[in-house]
Amino acid sequence: MIKKLAGTVLVAAAATTLMAAPAAASSTSSASAESATTAARQLIRSKVSFGRCEDTCTIRVRVKNISGKRLFNVRLNARLSVNGRKVGTCTEYVGTIRPYGTRYTSCTVRTSSLSRAYNNYLDGLTGFRYYARTNVSYRYYR
Repeated sequence: MIKKLAGTVLVAAAATTLMAAPAAASSTSSASAESATTAARQLIRSKVSFGRCEDTCTIRVRVKNISGKRLFNVRLNARLSVNGRKVGTCTEYVGTIRPYGTRYTSCTVRTSSLSRAYNNYLDGLTGFRYYARTNVSYRYYR
């Protein structure tokens, strides 16, 4: 009984030692990753909403400048997925955004993949869960 208890304690001690070492290593790497993200802070916030999304899908995006800098050459790239599958992309030029200003833009996806996914939904074969990933690129002068 005592040998069994001693073995259990040794195994538990070894397991906590193995678990504690990677946690300490990850905390130091997360601190360096945090300093890297603060160095390259984004100057914008975006919010995505959808218009009509059937055989064509309208993606509306609000782009807000949260900095005191004027942003030039602002562009939107959106990638639309239905049920986890890519069905199309769209690109739109937003323009210039003044400091602390907001611009609205929208782009429309019309592809055969999107039409096929919507037809399958109408036939009752699949669901129709759509999701858009957006990327807003810009330039500014320091």
